[in-house]
Amino acid sequence: MRKKIVAGNWKMNKTLEEGLKLASEVVNMVKDEVKSDAGIVLCPPFIELHAVSKIVEGSKVSLGAQNCHSKASGAFTGEVSVEMLKSVGTGYVILGHSERREYFNESNQFLTEKVNISLQNGLTPIFCCGETLSQREKGVHLDFVKSQLTESLFHLPESEFLKVVIAYEPIWAIGTGVTATTAQAQEMHAIIRDHIKSKYGAKVADATTILYGGSCKPDNAKELFACPDVDGGLIGGASLKARDFVDIVKSF
Repeated sequence: MRKKIVAGNWKMNKTLEEGLKLASEVVNMVKDEVKSDAGIVLCPPFIELHAVSKIVEGSKVSLGAQNCHSKASGAFTGEVSVEMLKSVGTGYVILGHSERREYFNESNQFLTEKVNISLQNGLTPIFCCGETLSQREKGVHLDFVKSQLTESLFHLPESEFLKVVIAYEPIWAIGTGVTATTAQAQEMHAIIRDHIKSKYGAKVADATTILYGGSCKPDNAKELFACPDVDGGLIGGASLKARDFVDIVKSF
């Protein structure tokens, strides 16, 4: 069976004190309430990773980063390497989030380098893909998302591709309060899985975890997660409240 995962992307939110409080609340709620074997990942800002790693240690909750640099080390002021992330207990890293693509001009080719160095260092990439509203309205959204996968991931051998988690984020539903309908989410997830099948075959496609990343909340998570090709969520705003985030985890 595919691994079910709920990952919380805190983005540029929470001071150190606030982040530690949130992480502690999540870990305690998960311990008391969550019975499923779904993977749970917290992705705080860089400055909180080390401290949060101590809180999640020995729990059901794993640690993820929101980004990494494409090079192992060097004169890249303000950047963080995968070795640095590993050294503080990070197991996952979000790559290619729509905000990184839009605000920092990260290309598919640049993300290929990030995917490669993450896998080489034992980090699990949560690779984001998704379309804008204008692309969807023009009817080019399917080909656009396929190209994101093809250009950044399809160079990988099967054994390495199997280590990647995909996150589909309809950009028009991020931070807008608008959520894709379950039919829209399932349609795109199925298309992504079929595209993977065209490259790697049915066995790999069926084993690939694909998360939904567009305004998932406690009141719609159960319906979304019931879709046959939706394997969990990459949660933004709702991950900033422990109660909401854990309720989403409990939707499985």
